[in-house]
Amino acid sequence: MNDAMPDSTLSEVDNLLERSILDVGIPPCPLILDRFITEARRDEPDFSRLASIIGSDVGLSAGLIKTANSPFFGMRQRVRSVNEALAILGLKTASRAVAGLILRKAFPNVPNLERFWDASARIAHLSGWLAQHFDIRGLRAEDTYTFGLFRDCGIPVLLGRFPQYEKVLAEANNDAVRSFIAVEEAALPTNHAMVGCILAQSWWLPEEICLAIRNHHDLVALESLGSSLPMQSRRLIATAQLAEHIVQRESGLSLTQEWTKLGSACLKILELDEAQLEALYIEAAAIAAAVE
Repeated sequence: MNDAMPDSTLSEVDNLLERSILDVGIPPCPLILDRFITEARRDEPDFSRLASIIGSDVGLSAGLIKTANSPFFGMRQRVRSVNEALAILGLKTASRAVAGLILRKAFPNVPNLERFWDASARIAHLSGWLAQHFDIRGLRAEDTYTFGLFRDCGIPVLLGRFPQYEKVLAEANNDAVRSFIAVEEAALPTNHAMVGCILAQSWWLPEEICLAIRNHHDLVALESLGSSLPMQSRRLIATAQLAEHIVQRESGLSLTQEWTKLGSACLKILELDEAQLEALYIEAAAIAAAVE
C-alpha cells in the first residue's frame, strides 16, 4: 500500500496518526529513568549519584546487576553491586537496560500480559544472541536486545485503551495477506508500531531503535533500496523477526503470520539462506528455551 503513495501523502498520514494518539495514554517517561538519563548525559556524570538513583529501587538494582552478569558481557567475576554494573555496562547501555527493566511496570492496569512479556523476553534474548552469533554488521547485542524488548511495546498501550483491541490483535496475528498495521488501522485511529515508536522516543531510546519500532511491519521499507529507513534499523528489524520466528516455531505459542510476509526480506538483509536457517533452528532453540 505505501509504495503507491507519494511521500507528501505518507507524511500527512503519519501526522494524522501522531495527532490521533495524543489521548491513547502512552506512559510518560518514568521519573527514575528521567533522573538517571539526565545525570548520565552531563559532561561529568556522578557515578555515585547514578548508583543512588538506581539503588532507590530494589527491583531495578537487582535487574541491572543481573544484566551486567549476562553472557553478553562475558565477565569472569560476578558483578555484585550497582556501581560495578554501571562500570561494566557503560552509561548508554545502562540507560537502555533501566528502560527495559521499567517497561513491565508501566502497565499495571492491563491484565493477562504474562505471555506477552515472556515472549518479548525470549525474542530479546535470542535477538542479542543472533547479533553475536552472526556478527551482524553494525549491530551490538545490547541494541538488538533492547529493540526486542521494546519492539511491540505499543500493544499493551492499545490493550489498555481500546476494549476491542484484543479482537483486532487476534485478527492481525492471523492475517497472512494484509500488513499487521493495516489490520489495526482498519479498526483503530492508530497502530501499535506508531504508538511504540513515540513511547520509545519519550523514554530516550536512540533514533535507530525508534525508527525500527515504527517500521517493523513495513515490508516496503525493508525491501526498498530507496527507503529512508537506515540499514541499522533494518538489521534490528530482521534480527528480531528471525528471533520471533524461531521462538514461535519452538514454543507453538503467540503465533503470527509475520514470517510468511517478512521472512524473505529479513533473510536477505541478514545475508542468510534457507540452509543456514535450518541449521540455526537446532542451535537457537536451546538459547530461546534457556530464558528465565
